[in-house]
Amino acid sequence: MKRTVHNGETIKNMKEYQEIEEIQTLYNSLDSNTLQLIHYRMIKEYNGSGMIPILVSSAPWLLLLFSKQLSTYLFHEGKWLWAGFSIVYIVALAVSVLIHFREKAWAAFHMEIIQDILKERKNGKGQSDA
Repeated sequence: MKRTVHNGETIKNMKEYQEIEEIQTLYNSLDSNTLQLIHYRMIKEYNGSGMIPILVSSAPWLLLLFSKQLSTYLFHEGKWLWAGFSIVYIVALAVSVLIHFREKAWAAFHMEIIQDILKERKNGKGQSDA
């Protein structure tokens, strides 16, 4: 955003901003009951994305369980299998953690938009009834 403003462009022309507006427009077009159901689903996604860290943290225990057999196979006769195994494991670990936090952030983002829309509708309905 800083770079966009510094270049003299408006924030509304940013791709990220336009994406947010598209999501808001979509959610505004839905009725409140549907939005509430989507919100519940997003809560499930937000809380369910915690499975990746559990799997990532449990993998070393599994490797420890088979450490003797694994070390015999990986370090047998000067093979470089251990390096390949380590690289694959670290890449898989990094990718899964990045996916976890990205999905959790998207779920939180959608939940906030839905909550704001539902709050606006509730406040608007209360004011028009008075």
